[in-house]
Amino acid sequence: MDTVSDFILTRLSQWGIRRVYGYPGDGINGMIGAFGRTEQPLEFIQTRHEETAALMACAHAKFTGQVGVCLATSGPGAIHLLNGLYDAKMDHQPVVALVGQQARSAMGGDYQQEVDLMSLFKDVAHDFVHTLSAPAQARHLIDRAMRIAMERRAVTCVILPNDVQDLPAVEAPPRSHGTVHTGIGVTAHAHTPDPAALKAAAAILNSGERVAILAGAGALDAHAELQAVAERLSAGVAKALLGKAAIDDNLPWVTGSIGLLGTQPSWTLMNECDCLLMVGTAFPYAEFLPAEGQARAVQIDRDGRKIGLRYPVEIGLVGDAKTTLDALLPLLHQKEHGRWRERIEKSVAKWRETVSARAMTDAEPLNPQRVFSELSPRLPDDCILTCDSGSAANWYARNLMVRPGMKASISGGLATMGCGVPYALAGKLAYPGRPAIALVGDGAMQMNGINELITIADRWQNWDNPSLIIMVLNNGDLNEVTWEQRVLGGDPRFEDSQLLPPFPYADYARLLGLNGVRVKQAKAYLGALMKEGDSGGAALRATLKQWWASL
Repeated sequence: MDTVSDFILTRLSQWGIRRVYGYPGDGINGMIGAFGRTEQPLEFIQTRHEETAALMACAHAKFTGQVGVCLATSGPGAIHLLNGLYDAKMDHQPVVALVGQQARSAMGGDYQQEVDLMSLFKDVAHDFVHTLSAPAQARHLIDRAMRIAMERRAVTCVILPNDVQDLPAVEAPPRSHGTVHTGIGVTAHAHTPDPAALKAAAAILNSGERVAILAGAGALDAHAELQAVAERLSAGVAKALLGKAAIDDNLPWVTGSIGLLGTQPSWTLMNECDCLLMVGTAFPYAEFLPAEGQARAVQIDRDGRKIGLRYPVEIGLVGDAKTTLDALLPLLHQKEHGRWRERIEKSVAKWRETVSARAMTDAEPLNPQRVFSELSPRLPDDCILTCDSGSAANWYARNLMVRPGMKASISGGLATMGCGVPYALAGKLAYPGRPAIALVGDGAMQMNGINELITIADRWQNWDNPSLIIMVLNNGDLNEVTWEQRVLGGDPRFEDSQLLPPFPYADYARLLGLNGVRVKQAKAYLGALMKEGDSGGAALRATLKQWWASL
């Protein structure tokens, strides 16, 4: 007879889940045993740490649009999940956490490793955190966790006592105080606002003479619609960091990133516009938006709670970015590409010249801006691009030009270190035929990346295209914090806190059976990166089976 754990895996498979990221432990043994028995197309991905399991579940959600699922044991395993789950919460990603718990009979007194899991998860999974107390609840709790995660773009959590995990499954609970079986189905969201709201929004946008668009993660699937609306309104487009892949960076009126890691053209765009269209973003730094009262504003977001959160808007359109923009487009007047668009394009062209000049400045041993600038045109069109927090994020935001077809992400709201390699690995597992590239600093690499190289070494031979590249910027320093110390305090870095112990990254990669390259000069970097003259990325896909460069 199937157990509750067997049923949970079957139910997850019915929801379309194909992999679960996690780490075993005695509090979750029933679920781990079920993985060994399951005939479902469901894979258990053993990570090196529960934090990276949650980060990978978050990345899976970001890159696939599906729910990410992670699993951990009770006590320390559950605690370790939290950072990755907060990454998902703050970037509004649907993640379900399955967490083990010691037997219910032991909960009345002290028990080794046990913590109050309901209290532990009530903030990060405040939309839904429940304990499975009887087999008949399993279907209802798993279904609710999945539905709420998808609809609210949120983290949910189901706590699984280990004695309940091994009880006989109840696949169809009695209707008395239970649920009626209606099968798997995704709740339909209100994808498009009503015609009156669309007409009112169009009137505001048509009235503007200097229109600016700010695109975020909610616009990632609306590339063509976003471009069409921008062309119709003769607008410039700035992007929140999580929306970097929402529109082609090479378009002459795309000003690039906004905010602390933003560009001068984005700053100018926001300070001089008289009309603002925000699409799928809850960009947190209001000081980089137009001054209140300067611009009339329209906001599109699938979550009505985000409307007007950062900037006062006249019309809020609650709906999916792609379908809402498509419905809005016929109502918009074609504006002439006059002085406003010309000013934007001149500002963008001048900025790109500045960035290029900065990148070519000589440095010893190597200017990191050049690394990113030279990499940018050589990126394959179908690559999955990840970046860690720290100074690498500066060059990712400003020097990399993302093109259509690429997927790219970073830890946005939480800005946690140690996400870059787990993100890239999750992307590769979801799309084994696509090249994945992680851009990380040495601090982040020492924090999480080195451990997950073991996972990569164990799995890369199973991939259709084994190109997974990890580029480590190795300066022996926690550079972003050092910069902050100098700017804010005016004092030299506190070396005991900032200097990192030397580590032979490339040698360690080779020890694991991967390729490792250490580069100290720009010429050597280009030779390692790509065959001379290859701007399309073919050599990257064809010859670099597993490249791990320490720069």
